[in-house]
Amino acid sequence: MENTRTEDIQAKAAKVISLVFHPVFMPLYGLLIIFSAPTLFGYLPFNVKRILFLIVLVNNVLLPLSLLPYLRYRNYITSWLMESRKERMLPLFIVTILYAATSYIIIRYPVPVFIKTFIAGIFIISLALTAINLWWKISVHSTAVGSIAALVLVLSIKMNSTLLWPLLIVILGSGLTMSARLKLNVHSIAEVWIGYFFGYAGLGLLMWLI
Repeated sequence: MENTRTEDIQAKAAKVISLVFHPVFMPLYGLLIIFSAPTLFGYLPFNVKRILFLIVLVNNVLLPLSLLPYLRYRNYITSWLMESRKERMLPLFIVTILYAATSYIIIRYPVPVFIKTFIAGIFIISLALTAINLWWKISVHSTAVGSIAALVLVLSIKMNSTLLWPLLIVILGSGLTMSARLKLNVHSIAEVWIGYFFGYAGLGLLMWLI
């Protein structure tokens, strides 16, 4: 009885962690890190920060979430978790299109290249994930937290700033997220770890080179 209760608590905690670190929120977390870090980007005008945040919030959080009830109603997805590889195909495609639109808007906006590269990099990662999902169910959660870890590391190196606390928080969040996905049995160990390093290496390399 005690073991069952413990398992139930752990499963609920894993679901909460998966929600808090859901891939749809990662770009917002990334912008918050960029804007709050003790670097030159922290001194961007408030209006610029607000506009960028609102663009990503509307295009890449509110719009995808608002489409989920329609996809559920049309039976494109059978549950909100979208655990099946086939069910994730259409949502991933929609998210990629929305990131393409966001990238186009922000690249034309007069903001630092670092921020443009971050958003464009997410679009490229999303495009690659959609292609990979055609034959393999890579962990999108792990890819997302891996990308944010790369963002913090590259930001720290390029801006010559010690981002100790953001880095520790990202590492802790990465561990919790990956453990949660394994606890919920929605991914294998390979899908989780390869997803993490794909996001980490993919976005990290893009942001380092551009």
